Amino acid sequence: MSFSYEMNPQTIEKESFRQIRELTKLSDFSLDEQQVVLRIVHSMGLPEVADAVRFSQQACQSGRAALAKNCPILCDVEMVKQGITKRMIQREPLCFLNDTRTPALAKRRGETRSMAALTLWQASLEGSVVVIGNAPTALFRLLEMIQQGSAKPALVIGMPVGFVGAAESKEALWERHQDLGIECISLLGRWGGSAVTSATCNALLRCNIGEYY
Repeated sequence: MSFSYEMNPQTIEKESFRQIRELTKLSDFSLDEQQVVLRIVHSMGLPEVADAVRFSQQACQSGRAALAKNCPILCDVEMVKQGITKRMIQREPLCFLNDTRTPALAKRRGETRSMAALTLWQASLEGSVVVIGNAPTALFRLLEMIQQGSAKPALVIGMPVGFVGAAESKEALWERHQDLGIECISLLGRWGGSAVTSATCNALLRCNIGEYY
């Protein structure tokens, strides 16, 4: 038995984005924002998710500029880190979740490892692009750190997925980003995850090298 299906990767990608544009309302987004939304929809297979995407005023500009300067990319989990397209970056993204110091910090403080790992972000936080796709506690902790005077990243991509704290953490990011003086891209509600978060960062990296759909 044989199957008929498209095998050419360029053809598959081109047709995927043609369909996404046909199924998704993009007119309210800027050119760069459209690229991010396209990648989000592509990574989730859900055109309706576009309605839940939020951009602060200078989110794409600030993120692109930081990435163009080879800024640190800080990830909450290894899956987000591995999802960043390596051909488009010059330095390895950072993730301290599995750092040998993290479990002891978490145990001493009685908090999640995702929260404790952010302690090790301090030296790299200023001007970075933060990519949080799994742990709502990490996003809450980041907001607390910035509120308490920590250096500010150039962009926070906050899209943790789940049922406990995920929607709340993203709502807090969206409601407080102006007061905290940070730029952000978020996906409100329970939707999110490692793939969609790294895809958002990759979309900005693609814009920087002129890869537009």
